[in-house]
Amino acid sequence: MKKKTTTTRQNHFWDIIVNPKRYFTKIVADGNLDESMFKAFIYGLIGGCLVLGIRLLGGATITIGAVFTAIVIMPVLAVALLFVCGGLLMLVSEITGGERDWEIAIKGLASIMFIYPTILVLNALAFNCTTLWIISMLCDTYLMFLFYNIGVYCMRGKKSNVILVVAMLGLFMATVYMTNYRIGWFMLKNASAALACLI
Repeated sequence: MKKKTTTTRQNHFWDIIVNPKRYFTKIVADGNLDESMFKAFIYGLIGGCLVLGIRLLGGATITIGAVFTAIVIMPVLAVALLFVCGGLLMLVSEITGGERDWEIAIKGLASIMFIYPTILVLNALAFNCTTLWIISMLCDTYLMFLFYNIGVYCMRGKKSNVILVVAMLGLFMATVYMTNYRIGWFMLKNASAALACLI
């Protein structure tokens, strides 16, 4: 049973990365939101601990505040992000003519929460302005790709409308990257690497 569960989880990750359509079309409402919240919390905890470990290996001084952030703030932030993004996804679904089911929106987003610690770690590995630019743009582009797939295959929005919304989001992100607002965006991801962009 344990081996079967592990295999299912691996297939879940693989489908989301290479064949999101097949995965997202299977998401249905079954009245169980606890699993989605728990999933977000655990991935937030994993991400916080991994970032803490990277900073420790990099020679940074580990404070009580840093530990508290890793084991409390980051998991709680992950759950908060799940619900905030769920609200935004419901708004987009309304605009694109998709499902108006809160549970499906939350489950669709929770299914990609494994991306959360991955992005945290990649941003923490950025060591200068150039690497932060590259990592940030790649992560943001992939997130928009996943957002498109959730909007179309999970929320069943009209494809042309979802493309329009994603294009507008992409235009907004391009504006951020081309202006000084990018520094604030970078600061949220890796403060030390972002400060290098000011030199």
